Amino acid sequence: MSTTQLTELTLRAQEVTPVPAPEIEYGQLAPVLIVLGAAVVGILFEAFVPRRGRYAAQALLTGLALASAFAAVVALAATGHATTEAGLVAMGALAVDGPTLFLQGVILLVALVSLFVFAERRLDPRAHGRHVDSFAAEGAAVPGGAGERAAVQAGFTTTEVYPLLLFAVGGMLVFPAANDLLTLFIALEVFSLPLYVLCALARRKRLMSQEAALKYFLLGAFSSAFLLFGVALLYGYAGTVKYAGIAEVVANTNTETTEALAATSGNDVLLLLGGALLLMGLLFKVGAVPFHMWTPDVYQGAPTPVTGFMAAATKVAAFGALLRLLYVVLPGLTWDWRPVLWGVAIVSMLAGAVIAITQTDVKRLLAYSSIAHAGFILAGVIAATPEGISSVLFYLGAYSFVTLGAFAVVTLVRDAGGEATHLSKWAGLGRRSPLVAAVFAVFLLAFAGIPMTSGFTGKFAVFKAAAEGGAGVLVVIGVIASAIAAFFYIRVIVLMFFSEPQVGGPSVAVPSALTSTAIAVGVLVTLLLGVAPQYFLDLAAQAGVFVR
Repeated sequence: MSTTQLTELTLRAQEVTPVPAPEIEYGQLAPVLIVLGAAVVGILFEAFVPRRGRYAAQALLTGLALASAFAAVVALAATGHATTEAGLVAMGALAVDGPTLFLQGVILLVALVSLFVFAERRLDPRAHGRHVDSFAAEGAAVPGGAGERAAVQAGFTTTEVYPLLLFAVGGMLVFPAANDLLTLFIALEVFSLPLYVLCALARRKRLMSQEAALKYFLLGAFSSAFLLFGVALLYGYAGTVKYAGIAEVVANTNTETTEALAATSGNDVLLLLGGALLLMGLLFKVGAVPFHMWTPDVYQGAPTPVTGFMAAATKVAAFGALLRLLYVVLPGLTWDWRPVLWGVAIVSMLAGAVIAITQTDVKRLLAYSSIAHAGFILAGVIAATPEGISSVLFYLGAYSFVTLGAFAVVTLVRDAGGEATHLSKWAGLGRRSPLVAAVFAVFLLAFAGIPMTSGFTGKFAVFKAAAEGGAGVLVVIGVIASAIAAFFYIRVIVLMFFSEPQVGGPSVAVPSALTSTAIAVGVLVTLLLGVAPQYFLDLAAQAGVFVR
């Protein structure tokens, strides 16, 4: 290359406009930064803190991080970022608005209560003189192998679950706040990968736990692939991954149309296929039919603290992302996605309620119950009105704490093999331990939607919004599905209080203050949102406006 050519290349390089530094609003991103920062510190704890001190250090760090992040969410809401100061941050990648802060607050509270169940170490008998928790002594060891036996004898415990919990929470905080499709996908992977690992770490029934994790991973990988393919198709259609840009092209209000964009934006096949694939990925995460097949196996095989956290927090994050996608990106396609969601909601409500009747395992019963509840929540999504958004937000908050409390109770009923989840072993529980049975009955009545519980208020809110949005037939089907579901909830209550206890049946473990607090919080929220829900309904209504 000649000197002249080198000089020309140098001059051209000097003429290139430098890439501007990104503007990051650290204050508005504080909840996410606190959680992810604590997760990184937790990994360092695993490397440098002596093994005997890791449990206390990790539990304390995780609790402080979650509480601090929740305080940051409250501070942002108090300074108007849920209403008048709502806006886009991180170069438009995230939205800080009412739905974001409401859902982030619920996720953080759910994670904080879940932490109490994660940290419980008094339910199992001591192993070699040491307290043990619900997680494997050595996650990488072969189940039943020499490595696992040595780890148990040495008193090891898998304290890596706490950083994994924080990483999952960090991804969940970003997921409903994502304002472009790539951020949505990255957040999905950030919270999904830790959950795959957590599902495989049960101390007892490790093979079942690992099988559940493998099923979740494989099906989750497929759903992620579908979602990413949908992202590619929508980018091909709109020429952008930002929510506002796609919405403008869909509504045909984009003023900066290029020749290439004009050639693709008229192709509705890209739009419809891309939107359908995105919906598939999100409906998998909420556990709606026909993307529900992973739910009962994973709920049954995963450690019960992980099941409770996943059942509550994942549904909150996924429905938040689904709301933003439908109401911000695809409002111009309401007449296209509403019939699809009608079908999904109806099948989810009926299939979840009917199949739950045949279950003989408590965790699988609660899994099919969650599928039915996904259908009930979709009724509020289908309303396509501000009231629909607020009803879904309220329902998510109410459902989360009922679910957490129910799975916390499941950890208490135990026999020689660990948790006694077969329904036959719960016979006569009301005579053996009236308080535990009564608490579980409260949660079951809330799932059934009985008045004076949060379940009734939540169902009434979503059904009212759906009826006002023109989905009266869906409401009728929802009421029928609720009546079917009430049958198996009442059946469990009858089994507990009106059956003779088995000779040599399971016992009810006496928990520490940690699990007792988690259950007490669940009962308190369930009754409070059922008896005096108006303040929280108003809060959800105020938080129900998306920034665009």
